Order: sequence, then C-alpha cells, then structure tokens
Amino acid sequence: MITCAVVGFGWWGQHISRILKDLDEIKIVCVVEPDIQKRSHIESVGLKYENDYADALSKYSIDAVILTSPNDKHDEQIAIAANKGIHVYCEKPLSLTANGAQFSIATCKQNNVVLAIGHERRFEPGIQIIKEMITSGQLGTLMHGEFAFSHQKLASLPTTSWRTKKQYAPAGAMTQMGIHLTDLMIWFFGPIEAVHAITADRSLGWETGDLTSVHFQFESGATATLQAILNTPNYIRTFVSGTDAWVEVKNSSHPDTPGGIVSVQKLDKHNIDTRDELQWSDAVRANLLAFFQAVLGRATYPFSQFELMHNIDVLEAIIKSSEAKTAIKVHATKLE
Repeated sequence: MITCAVVGFGWWGQHISRILKDLDEIKIVCVVEPDIQKRSHIESVGLKYENDYADALSKYSIDAVILTSPNDKHDEQIAIAANKGIHVYCEKPLSLTANGAQFSIATCKQNNVVLAIGHERRFEPGIQIIKEMITSGQLGTLMHGEFAFSHQKLASLPTTSWRTKKQYAPAGAMTQMGIHLTDLMIWFFGPIEAVHAITADRSLGWETGDLTSVHFQFESGATATLQAILNTPNYIRTFVSGTDAWVEVKNSSHPDTPGGIVSVQKLDKHNIDTRDELQWSDAVRANLLAFFQAVLGRATYPFSQFELMHNIDVLEAIIKSSEAKTAIKVHATKLE
C-alpha cells in the first residue's frame, strides 16, 4: 500500500483524487489545501483535511505527494518532500524557471526519490502510435509537426484566479495546455533550438492572455508549430510528417473526459491512406500508475531528467520570446 497526500483541491486536484480513490494499492491519507472554505467539500468526499503542507508531511506517514498546487509553489513543495524521502508527482509545469527545475531534479536525485510529471498525453494510445511510427522509422526523416491543444474548460474562471496572471501562469495558455505539447515535441523530435512565440488576449481579459502560438526549430533542423487557445471549442490535434509518411491524431474530448473518440489517419509515400478510430482511455490514470510502479521499484518512470529539464528551458524561452516579440534561442541547462 502506498500512502499519499494530495496537495491542492481545485479542479484538477479533485479529478486526481477521484482517480486515486479507485486504485487498490493507493491510500490518500490527507488533502492539503490552504483555502479553509474547501474543508467541508474535502471532508464530504471522505478525505482528511490539512491546511499546512510541511505540518502534514510531518504528521502522517506519507510515501508520495501529488502536487496539484499553483505553479509557483512547486519548487518549494518538491524540495520539502524530497528532503523527507517522499516521492513526488508534480502537475505541470515542473517549475516556472530553469533554475527551479534544475534544483528540483537535483534534490530528488540526491534523495533517491521518484520525480514524476503530469504530462499524461504521452500515455494516450493515439500518441503512442505516433511515437512507435517514429521509433520504427515508418515516417522516414522527420520534417515537421503541428500540435494543437485548445478548449474552454477554464474560460469561466474569474480574472482574479491565479491562472489568469503572468506571474503564476505566463505566456497565455502555455502552462495550462501548451507545455503538454512541448513535452510531446521533445519526445518525438529531440532538443529544441529556437522558438518564436506570440501571445494575446482576444476575449477573456486575462493578464497572461488567452491564446498562444509558437514556431519551433529543432537541433535536427525539423520544425513545428504549437496552438493553445483558452476560449474555443475542444480542438486537440497532433500531426507529424516525415519523408516516408505522415500521421495525424485528433481527440474529440479532453483527456479528463470519458467517451471521446480518437481518430488516426496515416498516409504513406505510396499514397496508401489508413484510417482508424480508438476509444478514449484514461491517460491521467495511466501516468499515475506509472509513477506508483516506479515508487514500488517495479519499473522505471518513463521520463528522462533531460526531458523534464529541457521542457522548462523551452518554457522559459517561450516566455522571453512572447515578451520580446522575437525569436529566442533555447538555453540548455546542464544537469549534474
């Protein structure tokens, strides 16, 4: 049995908690939430309430923390847990800065704890089809990718929410959805060399903006584009082209919403057009299970330290590019 604490009980913390309660080998010992007004809700679903993170980690015997807290809290919360020998599953982004990510990765390594990240899209069957086609060489030399992740799930948030502020959620939709896409880009194409980002507020009145558009150059010479919009109907699309074939995956629903259809289309250099449909599967649950398997020593968590670090290097470059309104080279932070 793995004992864990969920930290933060907003929309996503509640979703994660529902998944955890259905897992046989997992016990939620408490939910840490500084907002006392959420106490009755937490207790109404049968969970213990705590309002102080450090105190909770000292009070209970905890094997792992699930951080669904505001982005600016991640660095400190990871360090506190890791230094107590507690494994960490952190919702994206790992950090808002390269220095913060570097420190978190090093601290977890020094304390021999698993550091997992909430990038569940890697666990979607459609995305894994693309990865397999790349790995097996079916696409040939990779040329270009197009990545879109847009929806309206957060559009009703008040402008006072931390998610609307540049300080806590910079570069428009990057920390909400876009960073999932840069994770996939790194997994598919490798290191990113330069970015040119544009953000704007078109409809919501958010300080950080409600749309993000980015053009990427990879070290390999391949290119890609990213689209993340916070106020448009659900549009989730992943397209990768190579010299021998291209593949496109479209999701009809958000990763947290059962019942959607995933359409997969492939076209090869012989003009053979293949189309398929997959049923929605719970990628968030799959990611959590991968984390717990690593905690139990049964498997290695399938994200490299380089991938975790490089994604935050890319995020930092996108933030700088959107503010400077010009292309920015990605600085590669070294890991010890």
